[in-house]
Amino acid sequence: MKRLKRIIAGVLCAASVAVMMGCSSKSEGTNGKNVLRVGMECAYAPFNWTQTTDENGAIKIKGSDEYAYGYDVMMAKKIADKIGYELEVNKMEWDGLVPGITSGKIDVSIAGQSITKERLQSVDFSDVYYKASIVAITKKGTPYENAKSVADLKGAVCTSQLNTVWYDMLQQIPEADIKPAIDTVPALMVALDSGKANIIVTDKPTAMAAAYSNPNLVVLNFEENKAFKASDEDVNMGIAIKKGNKELTDKINKALSEITEEERNKMMEEAIKDQPLSK
Repeated sequence: MKRLKRIIAGVLCAASVAVMMGCSSKSEGTNGKNVLRVGMECAYAPFNWTQTTDENGAIKIKGSDEYAYGYDVMMAKKIADKIGYELEVNKMEWDGLVPGITSGKIDVSIAGQSITKERLQSVDFSDVYYKASIVAITKKGTPYENAKSVADLKGAVCTSQLNTVWYDMLQQIPEADIKPAIDTVPALMVALDSGKANIIVTDKPTAMAAAYSNPNLVVLNFEENKAFKASDEDVNMGIAIKKGNKELTDKINKALSEITEEERNKMMEEAIKDQPLSK
């Protein structure tokens, strides 16, 4: 019996060591640093996108021959460098980002996510890393090209991205013909270009990037009292982190505090200029 107990104890000890080694291998990179596993769509320019080379400092996507770049990648690189981590980018569906954090598949998502009450039920958020006002986009030649307010969009055939605050904003358009939400920003632009919708609602950087690459698009950026009514949680974007991970949250917030507003604006300008569709 004693021998059996010793065998069982040995097996349990070995299993514990194996588990610890497994955990360690997931958190350490090739250079011995901790790894910051970041999730993003890699399909949401200018915040993040996929490209075929490491041009401009793009980061290779885990498990892929492709690379990720954009504002979110620039921000992730800065944060990882400041906290002394190695960066790993994971390409994920938008709906999979929060579950990816809660399940431990990724440590954080840096993906243009608004800090909403709903998301805060599942994850914690860093301080604001970007504030993006909400605007509409249309094509030149539509009845809405010269709209000066949300009220002027009356009766528009409109849509936006699935599970975003932008889609909720469509309710503010009088007599709107609201179409089903669309999965990705590129697909939104296809819907607009093909005439399936004549108004797309999105954040200002996404709209600016779309118009930069397509001169037939018009960004409708209304004056404050005529614009979409949005709360801070609608426009303040944060980095989602697993609930209770105060150590990582504090590290990221400290890193963010060291990145000036001027640096952030410069990064966004660069992202808009470098996005694939602008070339």
